Amino acid sequence: MLDPKKQTDPMHELEIFLKKHPDIELVHVILTDPVGIQRGKGLRPHELRSVFETGRAFPASMFALTVIGEDVEEAGLLWEIGDRDCFAMPIPGTLKRTPWLEKTGQVYLAFKGDSGPIASADPRLRLSNVTDRLKGDGFHPVLAIELEFYLLDKEAARNGKIQPALAPGGLYNDQIQVYSIQELDDFDPFLRELYAACDAQNLPAESVISEYAPGQMEITLTHRADALQAVDESIQYKRLVKGVAENHGMIACFMAKPFSDTAGSGMHIHLSLNDDKGNNQFASDEPAGGALLRHAIGGMAATINDCMAIFAPNANSYRRFRRNTYAPVAPTWGVNNRTVSLRIPAGPAKSRHVEHRISGADANPYLAAAAVLAGMHHGINNKIDPGPATTGNGYLTKAEGLMLNWYDALDSFEDSPFIKDYFGADFVKIFSAVKRAECERFFAQVTDFDYRWHLRTA
Repeated sequence: MLDPKKQTDPMHELEIFLKKHPDIELVHVILTDPVGIQRGKGLRPHELRSVFETGRAFPASMFALTVIGEDVEEAGLLWEIGDRDCFAMPIPGTLKRTPWLEKTGQVYLAFKGDSGPIASADPRLRLSNVTDRLKGDGFHPVLAIELEFYLLDKEAARNGKIQPALAPGGLYNDQIQVYSIQELDDFDPFLRELYAACDAQNLPAESVISEYAPGQMEITLTHRADALQAVDESIQYKRLVKGVAENHGMIACFMAKPFSDTAGSGMHIHLSLNDDKGNNQFASDEPAGGALLRHAIGGMAATINDCMAIFAPNANSYRRFRRNTYAPVAPTWGVNNRTVSLRIPAGPAKSRHVEHRISGADANPYLAAAAVLAGMHHGINNKIDPGPATTGNGYLTKAEGLMLNWYDALDSFEDSPFIKDYFGADFVKIFSAVKRAECERFFAQVTDFDYRWHLRTA
């Protein structure tokens, strides 16, 4: 029988890994920054011991970069603090072989609360702080994340054309064919390698479906009683999908809206709350749940627009929200209804939970999960009533809609007492500075579409 102390000892985890994989030549140490990009370093195996003992130093400015890697001085993590180093520590259980790369491993890192100025920007710490507040009140979050993505043709992208990937044999599918078994058959080699890689990394990948567009897919991840573990796994899974797709000559694209005329890609977060004994506190014979679930939904609905800068963090994110496209347009809720933002899926009483359908696949999973759980906690503490459930077509609701302008979303985020309470004023400053810089730089660009519309007509 294994010694429980050794099972939780980071150095023991390292020793077991190195003994099991003596051929490993390079290990990527990886951090997830506030905008959701995975950054880090490649280390030789002998360097890992110091990482597991004392951590690895990274410049504070690494958590104040735009999505294209440019410094944002206004975030306060660059010159005014001398771009000082801060030490990140390994996340237990994330040291793994990387099956899609030869003789390569990976380990994910995160900062602790005493890591210096960068700690205020660490998205994983934000989620940890929110879950601690819930646990302090006797609520233990159970969470699962579903990520939709497109498989795109890599060769076409090299030539400046973005199109769904060709199936083996060169066949091109331009039909929606949602839930198509044929499309699963077409991409069977990719899916087999993906599942094998997930098994090798102990990631809980389950059912796969062909989604509502050519080349769009979704693979479910098992729910976890540890919210941090669930999100850690979604982060690892996203990298894995991209890596396996590259090996098959494809790009796995998690943009919220890669094509104007087909469905966007969402990140659906499934949540419930257990008690100290592991019982689902949302369990109910009523399909709409009891008072606790209603208050949780009320809190999420009331804080949606405060959190839109997190749920929809890029200009492209807002192109996903269109009526009759399976993306929500108002802070509505309902039972067994995919036209609403907050859906209570059908199922047995003990499985009662809510599916948050607002975030795009481009959102940072740590921040999105933290925002959703914070909204739940806020609603429960304040006993917020969500109002009547939406029945039928939620796109016809007269309720006030979601905030679908990036500038307005950033204003709402910055001004929100709720956000400052759950995420901290320092995080608000850093995230807002980075996203405002992106917003301004993005909209300063003159695009081909500008010329198509206005070159001769203005």
